[in-house]
Amino acid sequence: MPRLFGTDGVRGLANQDITVELAVSLAQAASVVLGKGRFADGRRASGRRPVGVIARDPRVSGEFIAAAVAAGFASSGVDVLDAGIIPTPAAAFLIADVKADFGVVISASHNPAADNGIKFFAVGGTKLPDEVEDRIQAALDEKKLAPTGVEVGRIRRFADAEDRYVVHLLSTLPHRLDGIHVVLDCANGAASGISPEVFTDAGATVTVIGADPDGYNINDGVGSTHLDVLAAAVLEHGADVGIAHDGDADRCLAVDHLGRIVDGDQIMAVLAVSMKERGLLKENTLVATVMSNLGLRVAMAEHGITLLQTAVGDRYVLEALNERGLNLGGEQSGHVIMSDHATTGDGILTGLQLLAEMARTGKSLAELASVMTVYPQIMINVRGVDRAALKSDEVVAAAVVAAEERLGSTGRVLLRPSGTEPLVRVMVEAQEQSVADEIAHSLADVVRERLTV
Repeated sequence: MPRLFGTDGVRGLANQDITVELAVSLAQAASVVLGKGRFADGRRASGRRPVGVIARDPRVSGEFIAAAVAAGFASSGVDVLDAGIIPTPAAAFLIADVKADFGVVISASHNPAADNGIKFFAVGGTKLPDEVEDRIQAALDEKKLAPTGVEVGRIRRFADAEDRYVVHLLSTLPHRLDGIHVVLDCANGAASGISPEVFTDAGATVTVIGADPDGYNINDGVGSTHLDVLAAAVLEHGADVGIAHDGDADRCLAVDHLGRIVDGDQIMAVLAVSMKERGLLKENTLVATVMSNLGLRVAMAEHGITLLQTAVGDRYVLEALNERGLNLGGEQSGHVIMSDHATTGDGILTGLQLLAEMARTGKSLAELASVMTVYPQIMINVRGVDRAALKSDEVVAAAVVAAEERLGSTGRVLLRPSGTEPLVRVMVEAQEQSVADEIAHSLADVVRERLTV
C-alpha cells in the first residue's frame, strides 16, 4: 500500500480522498498507536481515559471530518476536547498546555477549500515522526479498540481554548506594538477571529482583510498565496506593515510599507540577527531548508550566524532544532518555528515577534529586511509526472549537473518531488533573473519529457 501520510499529514480532496470512513479509521488507528503510552508518561496507569484535542480550520468539509475523527476517538475510549476553529499552532500549544495525550488538526493549510487534511500531534504538541505515522497506517488493518460502558470516550467542547492561546501569545512579546499600523490578511481561515484580537491587544493599530470565512472562501484570492491583495491594502491604508497568514495560520509572510514582499527567509534573517544581538539565539545557529534562498546563507555568514539546512518540511526543521537544542528555524514559505514559545510553525507568533522588532529598533520593515539580499529565484511546478522516478532518471541527473556547472558558485539548482501532489518542483537561483529563468525552463522541459505519466 502506498504511504498514506505526506509531508504534512494525510491530505486530499474532501469526500473523495479524505472520506468519513478514512477519518474514523485513522482516528481509531491513532488511538491504538498513540494511546499505548509510547508518547505519554505512564499516566494511563491511573485508570483515566486518554485525552485528545481536535481542532480545524473553517472549510465546510471540516465539519463532517472533525465529527468523524471525534467519533473514532470516542469509540476507542478517548476523551475528546473539541476546540473548534483555531489555528494549527494553537492546537499544538493546547495539547501541551492541558497535558493531552495527543491531538489532531483538520486542515489543508493553504490548499483550496475543496481539499482537506488530517494531521496528528503527539503528547507535548509535537508532530509525529515518519515511523509513528507508518505505525498508524499499519494499524488501519489491525484490530480496533472497542471499549464499552464507562470506558467509552466523551466528547466535550474545549470552552476556553481560544483564550488560553491568546494569553500565551501575548506573554511572548518582548515589546508592545504601540504606534505600528498593521494590515492583517487572515486568508478567510483559522486566524480570522484570533489574529486581529491579539495584535490589537498588543497595542497595534489593526486593519483587517480576509477575515470573513464562510466555509468556502478559505485562501480564495487572499492570504499568504495572494500577497498582491495585502500589498494593495497596505498602500491604500498607508500602513507600516502587512502580515499574511494561510488557512490554518501556521505561516506568516509580510509586506513592507512600500508594498514589497518580505518572505520567510527574510523574516528569519531579521529574527535571527535580532536574537543574536540580544544573546537569545542558541549556538548562534539558524535552521532552514534546502529551499531557502542563497541570500540567506550569505547574510547569516556576514553576521556570524551558522545556517543549518534540512530537507523540505517544517517537521525536519523541528527535528534539527530539537536534536541540537536550537530555538529558531523555518521555511521560505513562512513556516517559522520559535521553539522557545512553540512546537510548530506559528504565523501569529511570528508576526508579533517581527513587529516587536520594528517597535524595539524604531526601524521600518524595509530597513530590517535589507539585512538580506534576495538572489533571483524561479520555481516551476512540473505537473502530471512520475515524481518517484526523479531520483533514478539519468538524463534528468545529467541536465542538473550541466546546469550546476554553468552556475558555479553564483547560483544553485534544486529538483524535488512534491510530498503531496504528483509534481516535481524545479528551483533555480542565479545572480541574474534571466539566467535563472532560462535554466529553470530548460530543466522543466527535461523533467516533463522524461517523467510525464
